[in-house]
Amino acid sequence: MASAAANNSSSAAYDAAETGGLLRRRNTTAAARGNAGEEEAEAVAPSVEQAFADKPVPSWREQLTVRAFVVGFLLSIMFNIIVMKLSLTTGVIPSLNVSASLLGFFLVRLWTAAIERVGFLKQPFTRQENTVIQTCVVSAYGVAFSGGFGSYLFGMSETIAKQATEANDPMNIKNPHLGWIIGFMFLVSFVGLFALVPMRKVMIVDYKLTYPSGTATAYLINGFHTPEGADLAKKQVRTLGKYFSISFLWAFFQWFYTAGDNCGFSSFPTFGLEAFKNRFYFDFSPTYVGVGMICPYIVNVSLLIGGIISWGIMWPLISKKKGSWYPETLPESSLLGLQAYKVFITIAVILGDGLYNFVKVFGYTIKGFIVMYKNKNSNTLPISDNGTPANATEEESFDDKRRNELFLKDQIPKTVAIGGYVVLAVITSGCLPLIIPQLKWYYILIAYIFAPIMAFCNAYGSGLTDWSLATTYGKLAIFVFGAWAGASHGGVLVGLAACGVMMNIVGTASDLMQDFKTGYMTLASPRSMFVSQVIGTAMGCVIAPCVFWLFYKSFDIGASDGAYPAPYTIMYRNMAILGVNGLSSLPKYCLTLCYIAFVAAFIINLIKDLVPERVAKYIPIPMAAAIPFYLGPYFAIDMFMGSVILYFWEWRNKDEAQSFGPAVASGLMCGDGLWALPQAVLSLVNVNPPLCMKFLSRAANAKVDTFLGN
Repeated sequence: MASAAANNSSSAAYDAAETGGLLRRRNTTAAARGNAGEEEAEAVAPSVEQAFADKPVPSWREQLTVRAFVVGFLLSIMFNIIVMKLSLTTGVIPSLNVSASLLGFFLVRLWTAAIERVGFLKQPFTRQENTVIQTCVVSAYGVAFSGGFGSYLFGMSETIAKQATEANDPMNIKNPHLGWIIGFMFLVSFVGLFALVPMRKVMIVDYKLTYPSGTATAYLINGFHTPEGADLAKKQVRTLGKYFSISFLWAFFQWFYTAGDNCGFSSFPTFGLEAFKNRFYFDFSPTYVGVGMICPYIVNVSLLIGGIISWGIMWPLISKKKGSWYPETLPESSLLGLQAYKVFITIAVILGDGLYNFVKVFGYTIKGFIVMYKNKNSNTLPISDNGTPANATEEESFDDKRRNELFLKDQIPKTVAIGGYVVLAVITSGCLPLIIPQLKWYYILIAYIFAPIMAFCNAYGSGLTDWSLATTYGKLAIFVFGAWAGASHGGVLVGLAACGVMMNIVGTASDLMQDFKTGYMTLASPRSMFVSQVIGTAMGCVIAPCVFWLFYKSFDIGASDGAYPAPYTIMYRNMAILGVNGLSSLPKYCLTLCYIAFVAAFIINLIKDLVPERVAKYIPIPMAAAIPFYLGPYFAIDMFMGSVILYFWEWRNKDEAQSFGPAVASGLMCGDGLWALPQAVLSLVNVNPPLCMKFLSRAANAKVDTFLGN
């Protein structure tokens, strides 16, 4: 969870934190690699399209194949499971675009090879079809993020409400149920697809916005479909499969030792029992080692620094003030005690970081329009780091001519886009109150009136900086609509639901522009991109709730000390409570520390942008540093180990590491993540692990021996 290379690390951290969230806006790591790849591509092959000049471009209908959507459906299930697990554990979600593109390429190649052997191959596999698969999969697993299962949606539940001290009455609670969740997803997930469709030519062709993630994905797909790229892709898939198997088998092996709480390798006191109490340990999670290999180094270092500052310094010091700053008798989970400092200081850092980046990206947007106004004769907007406009007199390249011709060929009628938005907005305004009665129709209507403006600003800023602020707009909706409704009228529930409405519109519109950019550079038709996005979103609206329901019925979701704490649910709910009730009930000095954290996050981001890049790359990212404030640093240690592995691999053989590092990371994540499915099934049928492996101090062990001896 920005601008080209300079801000990719920040962008990664922002999204990661925002899914509860870290990373998924779309492809931060791939964007970083993609920019480098773009430079190399320009140096080696000035024209990408000339390499494909002898290959006919299929029509938009031919790009939408049955096999593409079958493969997309299978991959959507797998990636929804992975994203759901990450959302409900730490909220750190890396971009999976590389994995989606690679696995889509591999599975269709298997399909075509098998059919070709029996002589039934009618249509070759093209880069356009590969783009359709990638778009479908990313749209489907995107619902697991934007659906708020690890943030606003589950934040409505009684489980999370009990952890808060206010607004936990029935008017502000909505427990999850599969039926209404699927209905909610279908109502809020499609409107954003229509919001900016009329602006696609302006954004992609006229303004020439880069959309670094979409560009990086396009370079990746174009590379797969060259002879050299196909050979490399086969090797990458073999590597991914190898580490997928290792990760899956390791997760299966670990399961045998987890018969009780704090059992198994995930509770191994790596640095001693005292450190373990403060959540400093390596938990042997292949998922987060893989995530660490994908995330930029500065993100992982920021996470570790945040864990050390909070659990190594701040919380131990504040806990010594028990009885002075907050009552001694309060349980660990009470939001009137130490837990309040953990939750609200984290929220303060997230809001400080979010506000800074909102102002920054909005500033880029305004600056772009000012330059455009001053240069009326130019058809381009500034996309460089210093905000200077592109040279309008440059001769159009062969690639640009080819891409513009095909991109403008298959128009999506404006009447369809505008009419679709209006019709869906009316339907949603009428139907959402049937699911959440506290959310009045006029709240939704007001949101839909202003949403296209916000969606445009977000999509434009994302095109410049690769940074989507969808979750920031969602938080803004929490405060605005929650305060408007008031606590006595279900303001907390209204704020959380409005967050979902706004976040889906703004985020989906930006994501669609990223997909249009990918399609533009792979000669995939805008119509096929749009249809693929619609079908993928529809898949996600069913798959994501079903996957969540499986987790919800199988595990103790939302328990702060459990395997699936869903940390951002309590934060989003408390933001809603803040918007409705204010800050009067916080313990002593908590608000002061929140102010300090908010200002510090803002200033650190400002310094990071003002100093030279060679210095900025070593300054921690506040958003990333805030994530372990609540959860603890155990997953940051896993991710740091991933960085260490990648660092030494690059030191030994940089080309090999850059080619196969993402495949190894994806294999580790997919294998461990997919084990959650059979684990959930075993839990549902009451098949439990046979052993509990626990670690005790010498004194505790002596007491146990004495007890057993008696």
